[in-house]
Amino acid sequence: MFKSKLLIFSSFFIFSKSLFSQQKGIDEIINEAFLPVSSFWENLVLHEFFGTGIPTIIFLLVGGAAFFTFYFGFINIRGFGLSIKTVMGKYDKLDQERSNNGEVSHFQALATAVSGTVGNGNIAGVAMAIALGGPGATFWMILCGILGMSSKFVECTLGVKYREIGSDGTVYGGPMYYLKKGLSEIGYGKLGKVLGIVFAILCIGASFGGGNAAQSNQAAMQLVNSFGMTGGSARTVIGLIMMIVVGVIIIGGIKRIASVTEKVVPFMAGIYVLACLYIIFSNFSYIDDAFGLIFSQAFTPPAAVGGFIGVLMQGFRRGAFSNEAGAGSASIAHSAVITSYPASEGLVALLEPFIDTVVICTMTALVIIIFNGDNTIFTYGNTVGDGTAVMIQGQQLSGAGITSAAFSEYISFSGPFLTIAVVLFALSTMISWSYYGLQSWMYVFGKGKLADLTYKILFLIFIVIGAAGDMSSVWAFSDAMILALVFPNMIGLFFLYPKVKQELSIYIEKIKNKTN
Repeated sequence: MFKSKLLIFSSFFIFSKSLFSQQKGIDEIINEAFLPVSSFWENLVLHEFFGTGIPTIIFLLVGGAAFFTFYFGFINIRGFGLSIKTVMGKYDKLDQERSNNGEVSHFQALATAVSGTVGNGNIAGVAMAIALGGPGATFWMILCGILGMSSKFVECTLGVKYREIGSDGTVYGGPMYYLKKGLSEIGYGKLGKVLGIVFAILCIGASFGGGNAAQSNQAAMQLVNSFGMTGGSARTVIGLIMMIVVGVIIIGGIKRIASVTEKVVPFMAGIYVLACLYIIFSNFSYIDDAFGLIFSQAFTPPAAVGGFIGVLMQGFRRGAFSNEAGAGSASIAHSAVITSYPASEGLVALLEPFIDTVVICTMTALVIIIFNGDNTIFTYGNTVGDGTAVMIQGQQLSGAGITSAAFSEYISFSGPFLTIAVVLFALSTMISWSYYGLQSWMYVFGKGKLADLTYKILFLIFIVIGAAGDMSSVWAFSDAMILALVFPNMIGLFFLYPKVKQELSIYIEKIKNKTN
């Protein structure tokens, strides 16, 4: 055993040494190999809807969210108070056999799912949306978040309703299960099986992309910039370190993931929001100007950002990537909740887009808008380099670099803080998405130790690929992978939403009977 381990380690060392000795850096080699895959997938998923300039996927995503909002009587607003009470445990006693029906609490499920959404989409993604689409993109992000609350409610209710619980208490759930079982229940069994498989395969890809590569990419870039690292392999080395950290955590499954995320996510999100609020209120006189730009440029954006369609696309694209409402991924985490009432977790889940997009994304946007004002620091839409960077004080900055520049303007010590935030958000997102991808992998390839190990090795490899890749290629691939999930998931939601209404009625009636 020792000799085999020594041989593996020696081989890895020799291989690493040979790579590092090449004239062309490892970062560049990996990026060149990854770029064609990224471009192909982005063009496939984000095809335009009959020459409108808007991808079909956006119509499906936003249209579905709007429909659910109206059908459920604005559940995203009227259900907000009930969701708070549920996540705080007020109605836990309604379940008489809770211990046999799940693995984690409402709060742990929410923390795990939020950790999968609150990541570098909130820091780097928002900065990219503002740089490319101007302040008006913020309006469409917020709208995407508010409507997405309804979609999240529907898909997470279904996730709990159609989950499977193994003999050892392990929970298996998510869109692949409610697509297969739910559609079979209403006479569309063959369609459900196909959609379940398609979703699972796409979710595996999304776990490698948006839930992994995009996160390690921004973490690596932020660390390189913060510490002035040089060399063609710096980000690859960072990727290897993150790979080890994530690997140690994900071995423990959903319970260990939940135990980590319930501590890391609330702490970092809280500190980040407080820092944003400090900057915003330190520039109190500019708040009304910032909101004025957000609303005015949402409909009449400057020509540089690509007109109305351009700003709308940036807002919706970044909002959808950040909160994942309609993609169905979060229902995998929520399916593991300890509850006997599916709608209870659906209500808890609708808090996610609010926390992620309406609160955190908006905070980031306001900081950047106040920082830049009316194009005083950089020109909205005037990108350089790979098309995601802008010039700030003679430097090409993109993603988290833009946010970092804005923070540094008002908080002298913000550099290290933001670097820590970017890294921790990236790690929390990666460990949550590893669970989503693993559940999907086991759905396709079966439940077993070999399937488990194979997926985790592939997932860890993509951490390194993402860290080494350029931002434009990594994020194009990640956007497309996350958004692709909407196709099979939304089809299922349109068939199954009446089931959700039934579950909501059952839960509300149970609460009324208990409180009367």
